[in-house]
Amino acid sequence: MWRRALVALAVLPNWLAAQTWINHQSGVMASLRGVSSASDGVVWASGSGGTYLATTDGGATWRAGTVPGAEALDFRDVHAVDARTVYLLASGPGEKSRIYKTTDSGVHWILQFTNRDPKGFFDALAFWDDRRGIVLGDPVDGEFVILTTLDGGEHWMRQHTPPALPNEGAFAASGTSLIARGRREAWFATGGPSGARVFHSEDGGRTWSVAQTPVRSDAAGAGIFSLAFSDPRHGIAVGGDYSKPAEAQHNIAVTSDGGRTWTEPSGSHPNGYRSAVAFVPDKKMWVAVGTTGSDISYDDGKSWKLFDAGAFNAVSFVSSQNGWAVGPNGRLAEFRLSSPSH
Repeated sequence: MWRRALVALAVLPNWLAAQTWINHQSGVMASLRGVSSASDGVVWASGSGGTYLATTDGGATWRAGTVPGAEALDFRDVHAVDARTVYLLASGPGEKSRIYKTTDSGVHWILQFTNRDPKGFFDALAFWDDRRGIVLGDPVDGEFVILTTLDGGEHWMRQHTPPALPNEGAFAASGTSLIARGRREAWFATGGPSGARVFHSEDGGRTWSVAQTPVRSDAAGAGIFSLAFSDPRHGIAVGGDYSKPAEAQHNIAVTSDGGRTWTEPSGSHPNGYRSAVAFVPDKKMWVAVGTTGSDISYDDGKSWKLFDAGAFNAVSFVSSQNGWAVGPNGRLAEFRLSSPSH
């Protein structure tokens, strides 16, 4: 009888599983906005005050550090290739937007690129592999700033985009307003009073198409803050208005054609403004986080369930057994998925 009960428990549908975040001690009070799970056990995070965090043992121990010379910078994004090779993106006006790289686990950091345009502001970076990467910045002279590299950041090249709309911009909230996928595809998301749009490139950032979405864009702080895709066709965009974090109206859109068109799902939405969303492939689930909590979806974003009320800014998953979120005041947590007890 007990054996039959255990078998039944093992095949419970995903929506009956219990989700939670397990808090870890980060040892810092920085506002953490970047997190990157490189592999099982290897996770890097980044934040204000030139801060970075790293673990190589699945979170059992964490090492905190500050990049020399970057104490006044805000690292809004991090990309970990592996335990040794990591990129950090600093966001800020003018020369406060920079790219750093380490190849020895943070013992030494190389300043790869400094934005010299006083109108520039970097928002996110992403990589297709350990050599080819892309950076997104707010519009300068009527176009979004897109920089690409083919040599691991030794050289960065400016690419062109379709014209930005008046007062349109991107958000440096979680490092996921820009994503790279496959060999050459990339998407980035925007907001502001002109509309929440998604730009899509199929050739490594050289040319772009653009699509309107139903995500709210009724204020300077409203729009799409994060994108994620489960495959080349199916994706989810989340956002809202960060100045009205409890409002859930028009805070999500989904696509099934690679971003050519976006629709608003008719079911329950994430429970407020959301700054990051991630797909977890081994459970075919989606997790969205924001300052008012975390939500989960098992039906490709058609409906969502709130499972945590804590504040997070960014999230990263390798699998359901390796997921991490970061937030204000050094908040750092590990995702835990378990079947309900009886």
